[in-house]
Amino acid sequence: MTAETDRARRAARQFVETSRLLGADAVPVAVGSPTAEQGGRRPSDSPADKQALLDALRRRHDSECPHCTTATGHTRTVFGEGAPDARLMFVGEAPGAEEDRTGRPFVGRAGKLLDKIIEAMGLSRDEVYIANVLKSRPPNNATPTAAEAARCGPYLLEQIRIIQPEVIVTLGKPAANLLLGTNEAMGRLRGVWRQYEGVPLMPTYHPAFLLRSYTPENRARVWSDMRQVMQRLGLPDPAADR
Repeated sequence: MTAETDRARRAARQFVETSRLLGADAVPVAVGSPTAEQGGRRPSDSPADKQALLDALRRRHDSECPHCTTATGHTRTVFGEGAPDARLMFVGEAPGAEEDRTGRPFVGRAGKLLDKIIEAMGLSRDEVYIANVLKSRPPNNATPTAAEAARCGPYLLEQIRIIQPEVIVTLGKPAANLLLGTNEAMGRLRGVWRQYEGVPLMPTYHPAFLLRSYTPENRARVWSDMRQVMQRLGLPDPAADR
């Protein structure tokens, strides 16, 4: 079995699992539609179909999430945003005050720094997908606990299965710990390739940490991590021309 065939079959299984999770009784199959091996796109590859699944998952989350439906101190949930078929997905910790106000992830000071990082990689915000472990703001911007992540995290995992990114970047310890099933410190995690369900995963520092410790050494560490991501995605590295 080729790697392409294996990826196609895994994606098909994920599409079926997603449809069942969202309560679909049957998964539509286009008779005679082109396969991935023939150069076509499956229904699960369509950005419109993926966006529809994400929208349905968002509605389900907002009505059923065992964490966000019982948590207090937030005004709205922050589900995530970006390209439904993004090659690169960023996963942070939880919304802050500005995110809670707008309903969008990473729009405060840390978000502005993340935007600069994305632009430095030669990408735009609408080309990637951005989400968090928790989809409601913790009181006093507290770091998500393992128990909170266990209750809200499954919706993030389903977002990943729908989007099928080629690379995941986790921002901060809670995101890395959830996806990797570990409690390792960021100092040991960052900069080393891991995998989540076969998807290459690069842990790096959260932009909020950089704002608190904006040293040349920390900036260089994060940029080193992003250069590895760019190389994995086949993106041009501006530093290579210097």
